[in-house]
Amino acid sequence: MSSDQSPIILAYSGGLDTSFCVPWLKATYGRDVITATIDTGGIDASAAEELAQRALALGAIEHVRVDARESFFDDVIRHLIAGNVLRGNAYPLCVGAERGVQAARLAQLATDRGATTVAHGCTAAGNDQVRFEVALRTLNPGLNILAPVRDNNWVREEQLAYLKDHKLPLPAQGSDYSINRGLWGITIGGRETLTSENSLPENAWVLSCGAFDQPEPASRHSLEFDQGIPIALDDEAMSPVQLIETLESLAGRYGIGRGIHLGDTVLGTKGRVAFEAPAAITLITAHRELEKLVLSAQQARVKERIAATYGDLVHEGKQLDLVCADIEALLESSQRRVSGNVAFTLRPGHLFIDGVTSPYSLLAASKAVYGEAAGEWTAADALGHARILALPGLLQQRAGEGSA
Repeated sequence: MSSDQSPIILAYSGGLDTSFCVPWLKATYGRDVITATIDTGGIDASAAEELAQRALALGAIEHVRVDARESFFDDVIRHLIAGNVLRGNAYPLCVGAERGVQAARLAQLATDRGATTVAHGCTAAGNDQVRFEVALRTLNPGLNILAPVRDNNWVREEQLAYLKDHKLPLPAQGSDYSINRGLWGITIGGRETLTSENSLPENAWVLSCGAFDQPEPASRHSLEFDQGIPIALDDEAMSPVQLIETLESLAGRYGIGRGIHLGDTVLGTKGRVAFEAPAAITLITAHRELEKLVLSAQQARVKERIAATYGDLVHEGKQLDLVCADIEALLESSQRRVSGNVAFTLRPGHLFIDGVTSPYSLLAASKAVYGEAAGEWTAADALGHARILALPGLLQQRAGEGSA
């Protein structure tokens, strides 16, 4: 038995892997286990109570639930909105983006409980093992990190047998799909996502199941932003977390934000995952349209390039790297005038932006009317501008005339 008798802090989701880890860690290391669920969204009161009861029944001496939804928004989501971050032009980093926040709370809990060791239930095949461990080692290099399922190659059948042999409660079984849910959306994995050919069956979708079989009538709504932060939905002021949760329910009924992302994993392989992110897709779409009204072409171009890098870093679990703080400072600066209202219409499978208004509108600031009348320039100015813009092409053409 180890001389270290401090408790092991286990990141606990209530699924099979983390359920198995509770008794296995306790028996293998002879130390108490404290389970910690870092709530970054998607856990209601009933689910939270069920998680706590199961953790204690599995042998944890204590179960801790940390509400980190506001931290998730303040530390990560607001920057994903500011950058209009969509990995592969489709996927809004629904779940992976929260791992840094969760790791930070785990590290803090370890300090509070005098623990030297944290554990997680990730396998060797996914991205989360890397994200957790990169973040934990950045925050506290002295922490001992255990990954029993990965490091011992435990498979599902062996874990189930272990729990049954020890007469311990089993997590809910029977689903063919792995579902991860957070404030920014849901990811769904199953046999269809293991290859590139097929979509999910309709009954596998969580938020939008049946959205096209019994379609909702079209409805018109509005979002208000203040310096890039969503502050109101349909003229009702809300906190960002409340607004995201309300918008998820509203837009999810229309099948907004449903997709399958095919891209590069942290490990360097290709991976495929289904997702439902109605709030994320609606907010990013609306926010992008508002930015078109208030940002200059140069601002938008520079921000787009740097935001893509930021999305890659978050995907890889490197959001605690100082370069991310540098990027976040630029993104925050870019949002100084991103305030205004976006009107949009929801139809089954379709989000349509009706219009945008802002006190910082660059369209309203001009005396010109596009395609109709000049404003701050004359016809002669326009002619001269066209001639100057044509110069590089003219010179290239002239220089190449004798080389044919």
